[in-house]
Amino acid sequence: MEAGQTIAYISDTGAYHYKALFITGGAVTVIFLDLGMIAERWLRHNHALVPNTSRWQKGLSIMAIIASIAGAAGLILLSCFDTYRHPQLHDKFLILFLVGYVVSAIFICAEYQRLGVKFRRHPILAASFWMKLAFIIIEIALAIPFGIFETKGTNQNTGAIIEWVIAFVFTGYVLSFVMDLLPAVRGKGHYSDETVAEMGQYGGPNGYTNGAYEPTTSVDGRTEVMTTHQNF
Repeated sequence: MEAGQTIAYISDTGAYHYKALFITGGAVTVIFLDLGMIAERWLRHNHALVPNTSRWQKGLSIMAIIASIAGAAGLILLSCFDTYRHPQLHDKFLILFLVGYVVSAIFICAEYQRLGVKFRRHPILAASFWMKLAFIIIEIALAIPFGIFETKGTNQNTGAIIEWVIAFVFTGYVLSFVMDLLPAVRGKGHYSDETVAEMGQYGGPNGYTNGAYEPTTSVDGRTEVMTTHQNF
């Protein structure tokens, strides 16, 4: 830490005392986050989650995954090139990390906004949208003063506090994907009558544009959804 600084940056902690833990923790976090995003894309493709209704939505999802991979690379590399031995590289990878995940969240918000319009009976989509939008706004609002303090080299304690807040906000963003994937665990491919009706609004004799959804009635009277092949 610099003279007069009493609050350590996360980067300072990782550079001096807990570098192995810093690298391991960062790598595990972003790898599982990105795998979660890929799993979500796959679950929507297989209709375990409410599906994308257009190629544009699928494209947004794929672009979000690509941006998140760039962000993951940034976090892993900044933890390897610590602020003590490689300060310039560390700062560049920090920017890659922040920009990668903010851009990824923007793509996800755009996708969820369209899904929320199509499937209004799924409030979890709206809740996830607002959580990710909050992440975007807060991270950008914090990144600006953080960058100023880093560039000028002043108010190091304030800069350190901001960095910790950024990290906690990112943790909340990671946890929001648990909420996104939860319907796949609880639903197990079954949809309500209302959801099937919503699917039927978007074309196709079977309730979906390519015939992927075909509502059938089981012996106990519940409406179930049979899935067939859909292009990725």
